[in-house]
Amino acid sequence: MATGTRYAGKVVVVTGGGRGIGAGIARAFVQNGAQVVICDKDESGGRALEQELTGTVFILCDVTREKDVQTLISETVRRFGRLDCVVNNAGYHPPPQWPEETSAEGFRQLLELNLLGTYTVTKFALPHLRKSQGNIINISSLVGAIGQVQAVPYVATKGAVTAMTKALALDESRYGVRVNCISPGNIWTPMWEGLAALTPDPAATVLQGTMNQPPGHLQWQPNPGPGRPLPPDVRQPALLHSRIPSPGPVCCLGQRRSLEIAVAQTCLAWGLGGP
Repeated sequence: MATGTRYAGKVVVVTGGGRGIGAGIARAFVQNGAQVVICDKDESGGRALEQELTGTVFILCDVTREKDVQTLISETVRRFGRLDCVVNNAGYHPPPQWPEETSAEGFRQLLELNLLGTYTVTKFALPHLRKSQGNIINISSLVGAIGQVQAVPYVATKGAVTAMTKALALDESRYGVRVNCISPGNIWTPMWEGLAALTPDPAATVLQGTMNQPPGHLQWQPNPGPGRPLPPDVRQPALLHSRIPSPGPVCCLGQRRSLEIAVAQTCLAWGLGGP
């Protein structure tokens, strides 16, 4: 249910919106009055969120399939008559692998999802975003800039997303379309929890991820479960970033003590042009 009208009448597509960071972003936009299209290849999660959040529509879509993406964008515009913002959040982080354990096939599949999926959604959304002078927000990763052990393919794909964001921002500035990326650090999501469970000592993995964060805890939890409250220091940075204006095409590379703490609120700030 909307608690604000800041984005009333605006239409937002969130890929990978059925759970984790994507679901949190969808909730934030709905709470501020936007109409949100949840895109996910997991129908059960997407349908559940559609039922939970008034003002959302779920469209089954695999962003690695061009026809799915074409349908996603065309159906969004057919239903709502416009498109104001795309959040390219769909992605995957494989389990830890040393370089010699990786394969070219696995690398290609990850590129299809993390990089080409973002490219394809953006390509088909751009004609409509140019009309509305809208926004593209790509979810990259901090490790795309600083690296990560046992994650060569993932780091490469996220570094490419950040680079692509910069190029898009330059190209689309003439149309008034803003293009940004957010580079989160460790955020407690179902994916992060699942990856930790695959390690020999999940508790130690979670502790290591926790200590790698400047405040000393895993950052934002989009849907906190029992016993996992939202960290109290999230609120003030979230309020701060929800007030950042977006005067033009800029690319933010993710500041460790700011953007990773308030992903959804930063999407709100950038997604529709600031306050």
